[in-house]
Amino acid sequence: MSRLFGEMRQIAFVVRDLNQALRYWTETLGVGPFFLMRDFIPADYRYRGEPAPAPRLTLALGFSGEFQVELIQQHDDHPSAYRDFLLAGREGCQHVSSWVTRAEYDQTMAEARARGVLPAHEGVVPGGTIRFVYFATDSAPGGLLYEMADLKETPFYDTMMRIREAAHTRD
Repeated sequence: MSRLFGEMRQIAFVVRDLNQALRYWTETLGVGPFFLMRDFIPADYRYRGEPAPAPRLTLALGFSGEFQVELIQQHDDHPSAYRDFLLAGREGCQHVSSWVTRAEYDQTMAEARARGVLPAHEGVVPGGTIRFVYFATDSAPGGLLYEMADLKETPFYDTMMRIREAAHTRD
């Protein structure tokens, strides 16, 4: 558990070919089922602290036990931490995520800024009130971004738990 950002609930992979990644995770590793969110475009999007055009994404969400696996493919060249990751010649594990309450989100944002930890990008889930931020914590060798989302008190949290249950009851 991160003492600053909260308990890790998710590990996420940025990929160039989502279908290929889904085959690997489901057929080779036996993880899933995965649920897709196509044409995901964050609202109120900011890149490196400035308003920016939001990327168009496809997200695939599945579970392995209690841990969520997220696969992300970006479909445009809009500025994002995902694009930065791919342009650096990387593909694969990019970030981990914690899920917090709204109050925890506000408190952690203030603490992170006070420590000089700045967002790589941030926004709001379309059509909702869930905020997310990717902290620029990847500067050390082998370092990852750390995402935080304030989804614990939203109906979407129940959706996440249904996805987890689908993985537990899958044949």
